[in-house]
Amino acid sequence: METLPRHFFLDKAFEEHAYEDKAFPIGNKQTISQPYTVAYQTILLNISPREKILEIGTGSGYQAAILSMMGGRVFSLERQEELYHKTSKLLTRLGFTRISTFLKDGYLGLPEYAPFDKILVTAAAPEVPKTLLEQLSVNGLLVIPVGGSEGQKMLRIKKTGANKFEQKVLDNFRFVPFKKGINRTHS
Repeated sequence: METLPRHFFLDKAFEEHAYEDKAFPIGNKQTISQPYTVAYQTILLNISPREKILEIGTGSGYQAAILSMMGGRVFSLERQEELYHKTSKLLTRLGFTRISTFLKDGYLGLPEYAPFDKILVTAAAPEVPKTLLEQLSVNGLLVIPVGGSEGQKMLRIKKTGANKFEQKVLDNFRFVPFKKGINRTHS
């Protein structure tokens, strides 16, 4: 995280505050998570080089870039069409060739590329989507904030068998809501 300039992922209006431990708006009612949250979720994933990682919620691309710099092959889904186009161009411009971005509904995951060694959700779900559990490889990890608008608990779920899981309930967080569908830009 010390080697990736966070200000590249923010609007110019927030650039001078880029290194504060705060979340900032990135458009489309979305935010870039504060650095503490990015680090927290990344540590929970325990990434090894060449692992396949599914990220739900590309947003600014900052988290995907961190995962890629750690050696992961990142498949990132974004439901906001405007953010998807903006961030895909940014990641390409910054030279992140091991990140594949998709304009897709995160609730559906990416079954055509499954199974994944790690899955990271960067928005709060009311419950853990079964489709994501199904796309996790055995011994794979899913990190997801679960709860309502009043706050969420971070969950770390390990798939221990075909339909067997171990779940740890961790700290409290506040994320934007995990929504279904694709939000198309209307011109």
